[in-house]
Formats: sequence, C-alpha cells, structure tokens
Amino acid sequence: MIRVLLADDQPLIRSAFRALLELEEDIEVVAEAANGRQAVDLALVHLPDVALVDIRMPEVDGIEATARIAADPALSGVHVVILTNYGLDEYVFHALRAGAAGFLVKDVVPDDFLHAVRVAARGDALLAPSITRRLIDRFVARPPTTVVGTGLDELTGREREAVALVAQGLSNDEIAARMVISPVTAKTHINRAMTKLHVRDRAQLVVLAYESGLVTAPGRTR
Repeated sequence: MIRVLLADDQPLIRSAFRALLELEEDIEVVAEAANGRQAVDLALVHLPDVALVDIRMPEVDGIEATARIAADPALSGVHVVILTNYGLDEYVFHALRAGAAGFLVKDVVPDDFLHAVRVAARGDALLAPSITRRLIDRFVARPPTTVVGTGLDELTGREREAVALVAQGLSNDEIAARMVISPVTAKTHINRAMTKLHVRDRAQLVVLAYESGLVTAPGRTR
C-alpha cells in the first residue's frame, strides 16, 4: 500500500486528489495539510511514502517544507512531489534543489497523476528526458559554482558514466543498454553514486551533476 500525504492550501484541490487516489486499491491518503508547516508535522506522524506538496502555500511554502523533510533523517523514506500551476519555473528548480523527487502540473491527466505517485513511491525521479533537457537549458547548464565537498572524487569511472546518463534523463533500462550491463547493475552504480554524493534521489543527482561540473553538457563528463 502506497501511503500519501496531501499538502495544498485549497480544500477543493485536496478533495479532488484524495477522491482520485482513493479509487486505487494500492494507494491510501493518510493525511491532509493546508500549509507547509502542517505538512512537515504530519509527515513526522504518518511517515508517508509520497508527499504531494503545493509549491505555494501560506506560513511555510512548498520549497521550505521540502527542505525540512529532506533534512530530517526520520523522513528519509518520504518522497516529495511538488504540485504547481506554472510548469517548470524558478520555484520548481529551487524545490528540486531542496530535495523534491520531481514535480507535477495540477492539470495533469488522472492516469499520469496516478502513474507519477507510483513512480515516486518506488524512489524514481519524476523527470522525463524532455523535462530534464528543459531543466538543463533553463537553470543548470551554466558554469559550475563549486565542487567542494560533493564527493565527486570518490566516484568510479562506471559510476560517473551512469550519473552522466541519469543527467540526460535516461531510465535504468536505457542506462543498462547504453553501458552494456544489466539493469540491476545500472541501478547499483546509480545508488552508490547517490550515496557518495549525499543526494536523496535522481532529481537531486541531475541537479548536482550539472551544477558541480561533473557533467557539462549532455553526454560529456568532466
């Protein structure tokens, strides 16, 4: 059973998402929050698998709520998905940097919404290749600011190669085919890289790969 926390300051939005989610046999809504502070408090109580968090809320917004969840070791199993009306913008990028696993636009079709919840619950990033390219183009593809303390020097050559392919938006199966290894081995390389780089998920791995200079353009590594 996938346990979901809903955080949105609009009751109608929460009700609509709850109704959709609770039609599914493998999904349960465990709590609702009207602001980011409540979202963090309820996450600590209920330990959901997925927190669907509106990016703009009163008291504490979605970015700060995401950062607090990501910083708390007790909430390491909570995967935050940002909800936005505006698509990929500066706020979404800040949320990804804060630790969000991905984002959804609120007018997403129901099937895609449910698929996204399941993807997030597995620990995968909600960053399709097209979204990754836009992320790179708009916010990430610029000279790196720093590489100090990122753990880049600890990566093996194969781990670097896997991270570079993740940064292009490839799935584990696609990475495995490109590297001529099994999907399990590809996932192992990625998980080890995430541990060494101290990132929660693939979304943060993409951001760090470009901002650190590990990857300077799709397919080119430092």
